[in-house]
Amino acid sequence: MLTDAICINRTGGPDVLEPCRVAVPPPAAGEIQLRQSAIGLNFADIYQRKGAHGPHAVAPFPVTLGSVGAGEVVAIGPGVDGFELGQRVACMHPGAYQVVRNVPAGRLVPVPDAISAEVAGATLLRGLTAEYLLRRLYAVQPGDAVLVHAAAGGMGVLLSQWARALGATVIGTVGSEAKRAVALAHGCHHVINYRETGFVDAVLALTGGAGVAVVYDAVGKDVFVPSLQCLRPCGMAINYGTASGDVEAFDLQLLHARSLIVSRPTLRTYIASPQALAAAAATLFDAVAAGQLRLEVTHRYPLAAVHDAHRDLESRATTGSAVLIP
Repeated sequence: MLTDAICINRTGGPDVLEPCRVAVPPPAAGEIQLRQSAIGLNFADIYQRKGAHGPHAVAPFPVTLGSVGAGEVVAIGPGVDGFELGQRVACMHPGAYQVVRNVPAGRLVPVPDAISAEVAGATLLRGLTAEYLLRRLYAVQPGDAVLVHAAAGGMGVLLSQWARALGATVIGTVGSEAKRAVALAHGCHHVINYRETGFVDAVLALTGGAGVAVVYDAVGKDVFVPSLQCLRPCGMAINYGTASGDVEAFDLQLLHARSLIVSRPTLRTYIASPQALAAAAATLFDAVAAGQLRLEVTHRYPLAAVHDAHRDLESRATTGSAVLIP
């Protein structure tokens, strides 16, 4: 069968996104065929479209963008157990910008009844990222002060909510007063508008000069090195996104005096096995059920409007999570 998709035949701006038709054979052994009703829109898709190094492996053109979607099982390949036709699932696997696709069964997770397909598609990647950032890479403890850059964005609101639920004091940075309101409504105790106030001095003032335990940075080039000044001794700066550009070489001596730690992680290593993916998803969904997280969709775009979606996301015009609707 043929299915509608969005492909690229070269890297570049939103104009390289093209509607296409993709052949989808019956699922092979170990695969499940998924009909998607929601496709996640994530900044990683921008990196992939532009050809920047990041979470996606290099693939020959044409490339179908994206990595996360949600919908229902429509066919099951030989040797697959634990799933049934019509079951609601979400998927973490390359090639998400298409309506029907075959995916390895180990990259699927069941979606609880309380979570809609739209919410699962829009937030699964971010939710799994928040899980490893807050619970594994740096395990946030009650009483910690944490700094979340881009606190009104799709990742920022999840990190802020969950860190607060874990007992942290959450300081966020944003670029406008409208985004300040969003950040305050989603877990931040304090919000700094970096266009009006230097965030380093503000963070040190809010922590009585002690600094924060961890910085969660999806911005990259513009904020990473100054963020090191915000850390307490033995604190960790985590750069998990590069919206303003890659963090390039910096002087390691900046870390020496206070034994600082830096990390540039990627989600795929934390959910590499089916077991790790299932465990991370279970932790995420348990946090939702416990009221620690409010998973929301704040922007919806038809799949045919993918150009607008990419422009809005890349220009930082969005807050919260966005989804493409096939």
